[in-house]
Amino acid sequence: MTKFNLLKHQTTPMVAAKPTGASALTVTPAPVALVSADNSTEPVNKNDAFDEIKNKFLNEIDKIPLPSWAIIAIAVVAALLILTCCFCIIKKCCCKKKKNKKGKKGKGDMGMKNLKGGEFWLSLKKVFTLICLQINPQLTVGILQAADLLSMDSGGTSDPYVKVFVLPDKKKKFDTKVHKKTLNPVFNETFTFKIPFQEMGGKTLVMSVYDFDRFSKHDVIGEIKIPMNTLDLAKPIEEWRDLDSADQEEPEKLGDICISLRYVPTAGKLTICILEAKNLKKMDVGGLSDPYVKINLLQNGKRLKKKKTTVKKNTLNPYYNESFSFEIPLEQMQKIQAVITVLDYDKIGKNDAIGKIWVGSKSTGAGLKHWSDMLANPRRPIAQWHPLQPEEEVDASLAALTAKK
Repeated sequence: MTKFNLLKHQTTPMVAAKPTGASALTVTPAPVALVSADNSTEPVNKNDAFDEIKNKFLNEIDKIPLPSWAIIAIAVVAALLILTCCFCIIKKCCCKKKKNKKGKKGKGDMGMKNLKGGEFWLSLKKVFTLICLQINPQLTVGILQAADLLSMDSGGTSDPYVKVFVLPDKKKKFDTKVHKKTLNPVFNETFTFKIPFQEMGGKTLVMSVYDFDRFSKHDVIGEIKIPMNTLDLAKPIEEWRDLDSADQEEPEKLGDICISLRYVPTAGKLTICILEAKNLKKMDVGGLSDPYVKINLLQNGKRLKKKKTTVKKNTLNPYYNESFSFEIPLEQMQKIQAVITVLDYDKIGKNDAIGKIWVGSKSTGAGLKHWSDMLANPRRPIAQWHPLQPEEEVDASLAALTAKK
């Protein structure tokens, strides 16, 4: 029922009686206004206005050169699209709010998010304020912070970083970033080891803290070894532990490589032949490796050229006998360094370096001797065995050489 009803009052013409003997007079009725229920007048009929707009809309639709069913289908699709967009916007806003609330709830005391699945929180004195471990079925180690480290530099500070690996294989190692001149570094870094859950009990997690030195070997500040079978991964743990003094272990034997060097001054041609390697470090689960050799030719610390051998499958004593030639003028030979790396090929992940050697005029020991013998005997191939060195030691020596220039 509408609020107001418009009533149209009609009057019938009033005709006076014809007097006898007189001409008839016709009385014209006065116009009557529209009267509403509350005795007010309204000059416009609202129903008529609505009908007029409706008729115009229908006339416009009739002008569209499409059948009525097509117009209805288009209207329905447009309505569905509008409703879908509105639903997506509402859902996105609601999910974002829930995510923010969940993230705030899941953070630990030091601001690192809790990991799903089996996890524990471990605070370690003089090493890490927080370590997070997760099995899923991989092992995730989060290194957050160290505190009260020993001073290793003359200025009363250290340049600490942390090396993380798992015994007994030591195939994969991770290093945190180096923090300069501090005894309380904040790392906040996460590393992942792909270890099946059934093999976790026989592993030992090792975290060693080193003092970085650009020009010499890095000194060990201390370490922590955690046998995985001593941990209950179903329960969260938070405790302090002191750093243990790290034993100065004997250098790990990585294997040996035999290479041949030959230089022809008149042609300006350097030939490096990768002959063979022996007693390489075991890198695969089966106790073998898939080794190949990469050669990087450096000049003033910048790489000029690179070459690599084929991959030898499932062996610790590969035989290559592959030669690579480089055009190097005689006047540049004093600036050239050849870095030779033996790597274990991995079809899925990153290829891990087994060891490195470095020969050149700025090298030391066996590397310098071999280079000098080659220059003293032009046009003759000079073969020599070299013990492989850890990758980080060779890289540090090359960095120190570049820094001096």
